[in-house]
Amino acid sequence: MTDLTKLTIAKAREGLKKKEFTAVELAESYIKNMELKRGLNAYVCETPEKALEQAKASQAKIDAGRGGDLEGIPLGIKDLFCTQGIATTACSKILQGFVPPYESTVTAKLLAAGVNFLGKLNMDEFAMGGSNETSAFGPVVNPWSKDKPLVAGGSSGGSAAAVAAEMCAAATGTDTGGSIRQPAAFCGVTGIKPTYGRCSRYGIIAFASSLDQAGPIAKDVRDCAIMLKNMAGHDVKDSTSAKNMVPDFEKVLGGDIRGLRIGIPKEYRPAGLNEEIAAYWDKAAAMLEDQGARIVNVSLPHTKYALATYYIIAPAEASSNLARYDGVRYGKRIDGEHLEDMYVNTRTAGFGAEVKRRIMIGTYVLSAGYYDAYYLKAQKVRRLIRDDFVRAFEQCDVILTPTAPTAAFAIGDKTMRQDPINMWLNDVFTVSVSLAGLPAMSLPIGLNKNGLPLGMQIIGRAFDEETVFKAAEVLEKQAGFKGAK
Repeated sequence: MTDLTKLTIAKAREGLKKKEFTAVELAESYIKNMELKRGLNAYVCETPEKALEQAKASQAKIDAGRGGDLEGIPLGIKDLFCTQGIATTACSKILQGFVPPYESTVTAKLLAAGVNFLGKLNMDEFAMGGSNETSAFGPVVNPWSKDKPLVAGGSSGGSAAAVAAEMCAAATGTDTGGSIRQPAAFCGVTGIKPTYGRCSRYGIIAFASSLDQAGPIAKDVRDCAIMLKNMAGHDVKDSTSAKNMVPDFEKVLGGDIRGLRIGIPKEYRPAGLNEEIAAYWDKAAAMLEDQGARIVNVSLPHTKYALATYYIIAPAEASSNLARYDGVRYGKRIDGEHLEDMYVNTRTAGFGAEVKRRIMIGTYVLSAGYYDAYYLKAQKVRRLIRDDFVRAFEQCDVILTPTAPTAAFAIGDKTMRQDPINMWLNDVFTVSVSLAGLPAMSLPIGLNKNGLPLGMQIIGRAFDEETVFKAAEVLEKQAGFKGAK
């Protein structure tokens, strides 16, 4: 029998319907891979018994000619999504032992579509980080590692690594400043951050509420389209959830892109840009042009302020959101002589260094005397960044850029660990998209001289994921990347 873990969702779904294999056999093949590849540290909680139980129920529905759009498909779930009856910790010591009594809207939608849950995936603590090294469970190892272990990217490093290593058919991720796209690029898989509001945030542990957005990481563009269709939709439980109709993203695939205008922003090509990444960027543009698209130069002049803006707004929102973790109601508690001692002891032991750093920055920029100077000014610059994209999209239909400025780097890289700003700079191509709330997809374009994957990013107008998918599929076919590890 074919190795079932190598099948895309689209192929697996077809095979299940044709009775070429069963949902139980599909789940068992992924469970076997999970056991063989535990050294990657992609999962922090495995639920094989639950997956097999769900697979049996899925097979009964398939045999009866019923079932959802994803019936019998085994998924991994980022540990930021609340899953009823399954531990959810955001990979932080402070949520140790927390088992949600409810289901996030996104995972509830996936369950309704028929998926099977293989377990919870590793991530940077509270989604704060760019390498999956801040997790309380230790770093995820990139499946592309050779001589030394490489980071999988963050914060959705476990999701990207699990998909690349064929430990799940696809995975959920979240993206606040690039946390779906950057790990997808590092691990040679595909991921999309949808428009802010496209997927409900209900039941997703909050980092920065005006930026957080759920999305899928999968083996290819079609699988991302299938996943997003089943994750998205309006939710009355989330006031930021958009009421826009969710298209069938899969139906736009297979078309041509003749006449499509591809924007190339000059600000994304700074002096010193990695030569290999620059060459692949030019190659990707040429591939799209060969298929009938038209390349146009655009300008996003406030890009240079995006990182500074993001690292004011995101920590500010994080400091507010994480104030709820005090040891009183749930999670870890370390008692003290007085109530204040308990707060201090719990938060000191429960939060990691990066989370503490961002809470302190956020508290500072929101404090009296600094709110206007930092936070309010950052919000004004955010609007200017958004307006740049609005003007750029008057000249083009999608924008093409690199996803990350480097390939995956070594776990424990001193230049990253000793200066957190170096780590933050990894988000240079992704944060402006998040600040503007736009959809963007990363897909693998090729390998660098060291045999590591590099990603390209396609950015679209708000709620125009369809055009992003269409352009991405064409680029995917032209690139012909073969990459699951």
